[in-house]
Amino acid sequence: MGPGSRSVLRCAAAEVMSRPPPSPSAPSVRSRLRGPPTIGALALVAAFAAWQAPPLAPPENAARGSAPTRIMGTTCRLLAVPPRTASAAEATAITNQALEGAEAALRAVEAEMSTHIDDTPLSRFNRSAVGQRISLPPATLAVLRASEEAWYDTDGAFDVTSRPLIELWRTAGRRRRAPPAEEIDATRRRSSWSGLQLGATGATKRVSGVEVDVGGVAKGWAIDRAILRMATAGATGGLVDVGGDLRVFGSPPAAGPWQVRVQDPFGDGTILTLRMAAGAICTSGDYFRFVEIDGRRLSHIVDPRTGYPAAAVHSASVVAPTATSADVWATALSVLGEAGLSRLPAGHEAMLVLGEREAPHAIATPGFPTLVVEGPPYPLAIAGR
Repeated sequence: MGPGSRSVLRCAAAEVMSRPPPSPSAPSVRSRLRGPPTIGALALVAAFAAWQAPPLAPPENAARGSAPTRIMGTTCRLLAVPPRTASAAEATAITNQALEGAEAALRAVEAEMSTHIDDTPLSRFNRSAVGQRISLPPATLAVLRASEEAWYDTDGAFDVTSRPLIELWRTAGRRRRAPPAEEIDATRRRSSWSGLQLGATGATKRVSGVEVDVGGVAKGWAIDRAILRMATAGATGGLVDVGGDLRVFGSPPAAGPWQVRVQDPFGDGTILTLRMAAGAICTSGDYFRFVEIDGRRLSHIVDPRTGYPAAAVHSASVVAPTATSADVWATALSVLGEAGLSRLPAGHEAMLVLGEREAPHAIATPGFPTLVVEGPPYPLAIAGR
């Protein structure tokens, strides 16, 4: 199915709001995959994109930040910018409400969708028996439906039903021994959308052993919800960064666009500085989370179609209107490689890092270089779309 065939990931929430968006309780989740995720997942995505902000505005109009701990098992940074015309007291009230609301949104998604917490609705579904209907909150159902759309859009490269495969390779990593081919094949057959049924208020297993893990989309969904809470609180600009996946909107703390940096998959430094007026960037790669078997480093991202660790690229960075969509496509491109660039929805740009440490190179979509302030330090080719 071609990239223009489904619209959920095309996100009409592309404009990273210059005015407060609708209330977080607004209806129609399916048509706005401008939303949340869980924590674990098809591509336990490990991305790094550090934000750089110019010097803060005058004290009476200062942006305020926070760094909540224990968010989705990774680092978190939040920054809220008050209206330029706000008094000191108003600015403090607005930014405090924005930061508190953003943190609450992130924690709410984790508490609802994590498969690393035993009593979440998704964990209960994973433990359920065939035919047992498990009630799921509306947001969780929206994420699952959006994930099914993403499965179509990515030609099966993004698949939240791949939790059995992920767990198989995690165990293999601990044992330092690859699983037998027949076990991989059997586990892959259990990882299928045909094995579960989504209803209006819940989900039911059709096949024993089916499990889901929305970690490859939950972080992006949570970031989008946090941005929504910031804008609703009255912030005129803001940033939400969770483990290096981030989204910005509105005015940065001082003049000029937001700037972010992208991790070098072959070292500790960065390879890119990008300027962004608004939107999100997520990066998936094999450099933070991986398993070592027989002396080889294998990606934590599993190709749902083959059952084996993905090996197409070292990192995939996607700039998109929303963090949800950037999160999904960074994972999918880690599986699809260069061939997946032509499947990207409109409004999305991406760069892939390929090759070996001694001779790396990159390939990007035509619009990606227009965002680059500096880098990459090795050859960059442009792919057709």
